[in-house]
Amino acid sequence: MDKIRNFCIIAHIDHGKSTIADRLLEKTGTISERDLQAQVLDDMDLERERGITIKSHAIQMNYNHQGTDYTLNLIDTPGHVDFSYEVSRSIAACEGALLIVDATQGIQAQTISNLYLAIENDLEIIPVLNKMDMPSAMPDEVKDQIVDLIGCERDEILEASGKTGMGIESILERIVEVVPPPKGDPKAPLQALIFDSVFNSYRGIIAYFKIINGTLRKGDKVKFVNTDKEYFAEEIGVLRLKQEPREVMHTGDVGYIISGIKASKEVKVGDTITHVDKPCDAAIEGFEEVKPMVFAGVYPIDADDYEELRFAMEKLQLNDASLTFEPESSVALGFGFRCGFLGLLHMEIIQERLDREFDMNVITTVPNVSYKVITTKGELIEVHNPAGLPDVKYLKTIEEPYITAQIITKSEYIGSIMTLCLDKRGELQKQHYLTSERVELSFEMPLSEIVFDFYDKLKSISKGYASFDYHQSEYRPAKLVKLDILLNGEKVDALSTLIHQDNAYSFGKRMCEKLKELIPRQQFDIAIQAAIGAKIISRQTVKAVRKDVTAKCYGGDITRKRKLLEKQKKGKKRMKQVGNVEVPQKAFLAVLKLD
Repeated sequence: MDKIRNFCIIAHIDHGKSTIADRLLEKTGTISERDLQAQVLDDMDLERERGITIKSHAIQMNYNHQGTDYTLNLIDTPGHVDFSYEVSRSIAACEGALLIVDATQGIQAQTISNLYLAIENDLEIIPVLNKMDMPSAMPDEVKDQIVDLIGCERDEILEASGKTGMGIESILERIVEVVPPPKGDPKAPLQALIFDSVFNSYRGIIAYFKIINGTLRKGDKVKFVNTDKEYFAEEIGVLRLKQEPREVMHTGDVGYIISGIKASKEVKVGDTITHVDKPCDAAIEGFEEVKPMVFAGVYPIDADDYEELRFAMEKLQLNDASLTFEPESSVALGFGFRCGFLGLLHMEIIQERLDREFDMNVITTVPNVSYKVITTKGELIEVHNPAGLPDVKYLKTIEEPYITAQIITKSEYIGSIMTLCLDKRGELQKQHYLTSERVELSFEMPLSEIVFDFYDKLKSISKGYASFDYHQSEYRPAKLVKLDILLNGEKVDALSTLIHQDNAYSFGKRMCEKLKELIPRQQFDIAIQAAIGAKIISRQTVKAVRKDVTAKCYGGDITRKRKLLEKQKKGKKRMKQVGNVEVPQKAFLAVLKLD
């Protein structure tokens, strides 16, 4: 056990976590030159294309320090705020963390929130200054920021470059010297924490675990404490570049177990594995359920694919424990699921993965957040979907979730960022200068306002320099109204939104204008209306495609033309009664990008 070191890498987006991980694997000889490629741990095509890490990736390395062999278990984590649940799970399986800061950009919002996660779990923090080979690096200023943040000595900060490989040896030495070995009792009953799981179509579900106490052997009969199901450990092993089987695994080891589990509900991330004949007293604590921030309906384009979509969602949930879903139905779209996501990027990634990995084409409705509704009878209802809102006459108050947002930016962009936040109903809490150039702003603002396009606008206003992080704080009463979209007098429930009273008129108007461009013309007029309750606040009409029925009347009496036009009018009227309007997928997406 003294020779094991478990550590993860945490940082803001694009500070070079995956590149440093590549260099560590290369230096320890874990990966041969033939297998070497950039972001070697990012095994999804999506991760490579976008240059972001979506999943945490665990891998084991061997390192010889002063003649002693050490086993290092490394977990590379995502940096985007939408995947912070992956980071919190990785931190639970480690004793130390490399905090990587970009020497050209300094400390950013996600650096701070990931650092706090690590400190709460009592991890040993090793600060590393990356990208030292860049001409624009500012080592002295950034070191001052790190010293202010962590309170370490200046000479404790390691200088490195993931690109050139500078300083990698000193990082490995520091890990061995500073990170404590895992604590635990090898003779105690088995207690292992599941921190991730993947689905393999041949072997069933593979769970990744870290042994806290005890020993696990191949062929042991084990049970999962929360689900109370029993299995045989058919294969156990460590996570190298590929899975390597082992006969026995000891306290402190990180590895995988295959026991032929087929149903995805039987594996829960955060569960405890123990022996059937000598179980442990209690499950491992400290794993909170994830709270989704954004809700949206996901529906199959073809209603017959509903079961396949359920199957695909269950597989995805294994791979991404922060996805939550429950069945729901919509008048406009049929059967589907109401899904909870951690943010808009998370939602986009899930949609993309459903398409790529499972070949599922889906329609996603307008994202919204969850509201608390107090009825006139005094009942408290949680509403995830505008369609589930009780009638106006039964409503007493609607409370919406507020967040505390932390924005770190260059001081020259303060004015425009404040304007953006105040437009989004934000209230400035405090303003704190980290250096003369960089400032940290704290805002209280409604979550529903940042769901749509806040992040994109923030990045464009600050030319990419502002970094943003948030956490939910409380619920507050708000003047919210339900905005319905009607096509020919029929409500399209998938386009309903709950919106603040002051913004409802302009939003409804823009929505009608956008839908007019997107809905294809029919043989009859289509009325597009935005309504609050029974009051129509905006209307647009998609004109009918008409055949010129009077073309054959050249000259002659006007009544002949009128007779033909009246006949056509009757036909159009009947068509309008039986015809239904298909809303294209583009229309649902356009609502997100109204500006």
